[in-house]
Amino acid sequence: MADAEPSAPPRRTPAMPLPDCVALVLQGGGALGSFQAGVIEALDEAAIAVDWVAGISIGAVNAAIIAGNPPERRIERLRAFWDMVTSALPSLPVSLHDPARELAHEWSAAMVMWTGVPGFFRPRPLPPMLASAGSPGALSFYDSAPLAATLETLIDWDLLNDGPVRLSVGAVNVETGNFRYFDTEDERIDVRHIMASGALPPGLPPVEIDGSWYWDGGLVSNTPLTHVLDRQQVPMLVFQVDLFAAAADRPQTIMDVLAREKEIRYSSRTRQVSTERMRLRLEREAIRKVLAKLPPELHDDPDVRALEAQAAEKPVSLVHLIYRANAWEGGSRDFEFSHRSMAEHWHAGGRAVAQTMANARLIARNIQDGRTAAFDLTAR
Repeated sequence: MADAEPSAPPRRTPAMPLPDCVALVLQGGGALGSFQAGVIEALDEAAIAVDWVAGISIGAVNAAIIAGNPPERRIERLRAFWDMVTSALPSLPVSLHDPARELAHEWSAAMVMWTGVPGFFRPRPLPPMLASAGSPGALSFYDSAPLAATLETLIDWDLLNDGPVRLSVGAVNVETGNFRYFDTEDERIDVRHIMASGALPPGLPPVEIDGSWYWDGGLVSNTPLTHVLDRQQVPMLVFQVDLFAAAADRPQTIMDVLAREKEIRYSSRTRQVSTERMRLRLEREAIRKVLAKLPPELHDDPDVRALEAQAAEKPVSLVHLIYRANAWEGGSRDFEFSHRSMAEHWHAGGRAVAQTMANARLIARNIQDGRTAAFDLTAR
């Protein structure tokens, strides 16, 4: 008697009704990217499958790991990446509420500046001023070759390009200053495109793709939301993971000033894009309602048809998942790659999803009604 074929794993029920497409938008933020990993793990536990992931900088790295691995290996591969890049700075036995934590945090960041990050980047043997003009060594303080090797071991590039999860990553052309998205819907993506999206100067060198040099997309915009909404074709649920909060307390020290400056610099563009895009969508929704009330004899009017075409779009539910820093995290939080901080950021990502899922009925109602709205359901 032949052995029975193994049964397929039971299908899990999502934590909320899902539209035709679920998109995950991941911005840049260096070491804070482990918050995104916590979000990804929590969404997986909630059985919310992602159809499209778009990223910039460290968001592009996390996005590529998602798209380049089957569902059952994604969290394992994310964990492998984050364990690797934080392996040089283990947890330090200091209290979370102790001022010593801030000192340990800054010490860890200083060690990164001196020694680099395992599997990510390493200091060059000579300062850029002593390197030959035009060479990679003359254009950056660190060598990003370790990241290329890391990505090659963690990502199945055929699956990334031909698999079920669409991937988009953003970078900026060094010579023209133009922003560009590389999208698996349009072209094949390899390690160069992920490296280019995270090539933040002057730390990391530009990456050449088809004769052009590219830098970190965060120089222009730290969120790929515009690309996702511009290319939207079906009703969508978008989780936008923000690594820098727009609102925070007044700074009290010079380290607070450095941290607040960076928060405002990165969050302001994200907030502007999100607010403007949602405002335009609500206006178009109002236009569609008015057009639906026109008498039948006007339906074929050329001006009405033109206005219908301009206002036509599918509904979107935009959910913000925002990292809100601890008091001891200063302006170096995005390059403080200690294992303890990574674990705390990862946990915070899961907590943000849990807080959102506790109010999932609000998002579910919006999806079922076919409306457009933005949600921030995480605790401040």
